[in-house]
Amino acid sequence: TDVRLVSGRLVPEGSGARALPVRLPDAGMADLLAPGDVVDVLATDPRTGLARQVATDVTVLAIPRSATDLSGGPNGDGAMVVLEVDLSQALDLTGAALSEYLTVTL
Repeated sequence: TDVRLVSGRLVPEGSGARALPVRLPDAGMADLLAPGDVVDVLATDPRTGLARQVATDVTVLAIPRSATDLSGGPNGDGAMVVLEVDLSQALDLTGAALSEYLTVTL
């Protein structure tokens, strides 16, 4: 929102929420999202193809666009999305992002 952009903070101070940048492997997924959307995040193991739910009911805060957003996915593309999460979700998402592909459900 305009207030978030003006204040420089994505999440209210003292709320316990965190702003977590997450890379989606397919930039097209990010094109479906808008700030304010509430999503669930799934992680898929590329070796086994098994998927699991990592976070539920997280809010999309921002979808930054830059020249460096086109890296990191299975086909060399991807997009950064900033999500509002609590500490537990941040830990789960960060761990999953190291070895699994993340996707969102709307």
